Order: sequence, then structure tokens, then C-alpha cells
Amino acid sequence: MLSKLIPYFRKYKVPAIICPLLMLLEVVGDVMMPLLMSRIVDVGIAGRDILYIAQTGLLMIGLALIALFCGSTSSYLSALAAQGAGAELRMSLFDKIQNFSFSNLDRFSIPSLITRLTTDVNNLQQAAMMGLRMLARAPFMMILALFMALLINKELAMVFLVAIPLLATALIAIMTQAHPRFMRLQRKIDQLNTSIQENLINIRVVKSFVRSDYEKEKFKAANDDLMQTAIRAVKLVILNMPIMQLIMYGCIIAILWFGGNMITAGRMRTGELISFISYVTQILMSLMMLSMVFLMFTRAKASGERVVEVLNTAPDLNDPDSPLIELADGSIEFQGAHFRYAGSGVDTLSDISMSIRSGEIIGIIGATGSGKTTLVQLIPRLYDVTSGQVRVGGHDVREYALQTLRDAVAIVLQKNTLFSGTIRENLQWGQAEASDEAIRAACQSAQAWSFICDLPQGLDTVLGQGGVNLSGGQKQRLCIARALLKQPKIIILDDSTSAVDMATDALIRQAFTTGLRGITTLIIAQRIRSIEHADRIIVMDDGRIHAIGTHEELLATDEIYRDVYTSQQEGAIAG
Repeated sequence: MLSKLIPYFRKYKVPAIICPLLMLLEVVGDVMMPLLMSRIVDVGIAGRDILYIAQTGLLMIGLALIALFCGSTSSYLSALAAQGAGAELRMSLFDKIQNFSFSNLDRFSIPSLITRLTTDVNNLQQAAMMGLRMLARAPFMMILALFMALLINKELAMVFLVAIPLLATALIAIMTQAHPRFMRLQRKIDQLNTSIQENLINIRVVKSFVRSDYEKEKFKAANDDLMQTAIRAVKLVILNMPIMQLIMYGCIIAILWFGGNMITAGRMRTGELISFISYVTQILMSLMMLSMVFLMFTRAKASGERVVEVLNTAPDLNDPDSPLIELADGSIEFQGAHFRYAGSGVDTLSDISMSIRSGEIIGIIGATGSGKTTLVQLIPRLYDVTSGQVRVGGHDVREYALQTLRDAVAIVLQKNTLFSGTIRENLQWGQAEASDEAIRAACQSAQAWSFICDLPQGLDTVLGQGGVNLSGGQKQRLCIARALLKQPKIIILDDSTSAVDMATDALIRQAFTTGLRGITTLIIAQRIRSIEHADRIIVMDDGRIHAIGTHEELLATDEIYRDVYTSQQEGAIAG
């Protein structure tokens, strides 16, 4: 895990190295204080030497100022290194997720990925920030303070032979039990984020079905579960402090008892006992700091494992060694293609074989769950076939560079996805350098230009998240315009006119007929009227191709198609 995470400090290695060095200087100043204090007591006060007391006092003030400067600077440098490395790690995670295939994303839930990018990375940042300072300060202070205590009185320092093993045993026991509890805690955060995300994304559905109370109960259950898991984890961790304090105060009592007897016997001076107690406090405080750092590392370890799990996940879809970087045309061929989703025991698509000529308009119809959307997702390699082949432009899609293949395919999915920003910025996803004229032409073909002109800022109208300030039909038409602006060789319309009225649908179809000449067009639809003009229509049934033909051929020969057509015609007459 460390070998994966440490390289993210490469850009910040200078502050990461200077920070612990400054901490060592601060420790030297802190360790010198009790020694100087004992000199004031045993030499200055005992000899009533005011000049010696003043000089030693000024030296202590100077050391304190140097230690203050070193401590504050090291705090800044540790924050700089930890936050910088965390930002690099977060960016690397985001880049990795962008390269994930749909099957990779299916493995990790979206809320879990959000938690890993935020909470888990924050835990690692906090551990790094604390570690850069405390892992230098605490051991060095403990060693120096122990050395000074041995110089003062070796016999009295034997108390540590009992205290340190007790502290180490308690710490190891707590850390061993804490790690699995923190792993469970992070998973509970994932579950809470899932509840939040589902509710906020689907808030309109929640309100329309008056299910707020139900959602509140579901959130409460996840929230309470997280709280209980956190309490179980923290309940163990908080034992660290009282155990440490018990041992520390026990040491001080023992030292006061034995040290007092030594002073009475004339074997130790008062100032030496005072400084010895200060060193004891420094040693035990160092051990407490180390224990806190190790416990923080225990939680960071749980977060680090989750982060590294994402970094170690290889994308299922990659470019071949010598990828094709040019796609000849929009012809498509399925050869005995089968597909099943990961973890599924049955094929979603079975024995798909067909050829589509470049520039052909193909309609696809079938019942819900018949595999229509899955079929078209194989063309741009959003998923790979389980067996068989999908060929585009005369080559297996796995022979192309992913960017080449996907640049040649435009998809308008069932769910209309727009992003925060202006209408212009959303449309330019199709073509980053598109001119206003090109944007206008695409919008006119998608029947979107009229409503854009009615908006106060036109193309510069700012959309809310997901385009919440537009209707479903308006969002659909913008998504179609964005796809048209891409000028692809293949365009896939996945039920993309379901939210527009019949008149607008007819106008869009008419624009496609004239504007998409030479572009292979696949139209998934529920309404036969949307695809009856197609060159050929594919009827899907239970993951298989049931029939292929023109509208007239299918009406004459295919029972499924005829039943759908008849029911829709009767519904239109009844309406």
C-alpha cells in the first residue's frame, strides 16, 4: 500500500523532508528546557547568583522562540505536503475512474467511489500531516529525554523498564482490534452516501409518490447504523488515553516517591528531580503522541486499502498494442455475439448475427428487457462481448483505439444527461470548437432552436445541475443536438424522443432523413411510428434477434411486430 501512496509526495518532497528536520530542532529546544531549569534551581537559586539566573532565563527564552518558529514552520510544511499529495492522489483516482469501463463501475458503487475520493483521501491527508511531524518529534523526543534522564539518575530511570512495555502492549492490543472496526465504519459511510444520493437525485419521484417519510426512515436507519459503528470504533480508541494517563501518572508517583527518598538521603538534588520529572513527562507524552499517530494510521490504513483497491483495478477495456486510429465508415456487423453482465448466470444477448451497411437507418424495437440498449452499447465498446465479434468499419471494435472508435459514435441515451454550465458549453461536448452557426444548425435539426431563442440568455443560459431548469423534452432535444454536433459516422438514439410530442418527433425524424445522410443511424424506440421510416427494423425478444425487415415486411410476417403495431394503433384511435 505504501509503495502505491508514497510516490504522490514526489512533487512535495522538499517540504516533506524539511518538516521533520525542523521538528528535530524544536525537540532539541524542548529537551534543553528542563536541564536549564534544573541549573537555575541547583546553581542559580542555591548560590543566589542573580546574573546566572538571568542569563540562563534569557537562553531559555531564546530557545523557546527558536522552537516556536521551527514548530510553526513545520506545521505549515506538513500541511503543504499532505494537502498537496492528497490533491495529487485525488486527481489520480479521478483519472483512473474516468478510464473505467461500465463493468468496472458496476463493481464499485458510485457512492463508494465518492467516499473514496473524499473521506478516505481526507483520512490519508490527516495521517500524513500528523505523521510528518509526530513521527519525527515523538521518537526523537523520547530518545533524547530518556538519554537526559539516564544522565541525571540511572537508578531512577529503571521505572521506564516497567512503563514502556505496558504502554506498548496496550497500544498493540487496541490497534489490532481497531483496524477491522474502521473498515466497517468506511463501508457504513458508503451506505449512508448511497441513501443520500438516491434521495437527492430522485427527489421529484419521492415527492410525487409522497414517500418522504419512508425515505426519512431509510436515511435514519443508515445514519443510526453509521453512528453505532462509529461509537464501537471510537469506544475502543478512547481507551488509549486513560490507559496512557494511568501509566504516566503511576510513573510520576513512583518517581516522586523514590526521588524524594534519594533527596532525603542526599543522593539527588532538588533541581535534578524537577528536571527528571519533566523528562519523564516528555517521554510519556511522546509515547502518547505515538499511540495517537498509530491509531490515526490504523484508520488511515483502512482508507488506504480502499483507495489502493481503486488504483489497482485494471480497466476492463484497453487499447490494443497497435490500435487502429482511423475508422473507414459506419458499417456494423455482429458475428455470433453473446454478452452477459458480470455476476449474472445467464446471457443478456445470445447469438446476435447481422450486418448493417454504412449510412443505413435501422430501427430497433422490443419489449422492456429484451436487450436493445445492451446491444447498441457493444458498438462503442462501453462493454465487450462475452464471445463472438462486433465489427465496425470492417474491423473488430477491439482493434481500434478507444478514442478513435468513440469519436466516431454518438449516443443519445435514455437518460438525458446535461451538466452544470451554459447551454453552449453543454452542446460543445459534441464539438469543442463548434461555431455558433454549427450549433444553430444542430439545434434546428433537433427542434431545439426555437425554445433556446425564447430563453433570456439564449445559448448562454446557465443550466442547473442535470438541467433541472428545463423540461424533459427540452433536455432530450439538447442531447440530440449535442450528438449531431459531433458529426459522427454512427449515431445511436436510445428512445431519445420519448419525451417529445408526436409533431416534434415527426419533425426530428424528417430532419434526420435529410441531415443524417451517409451516417449510420440506429434508433431504439417504443413507438413504431418513430421507426417505420427506417430502412430496416430489428425486432428483439429475450436477448435475441426475432426478426429483421422493413415496416411492411414485418407487418406481413412477424407476429410480435404486428401485435405491437395493432395495440399502438388501437391506443391512438382510443386517445
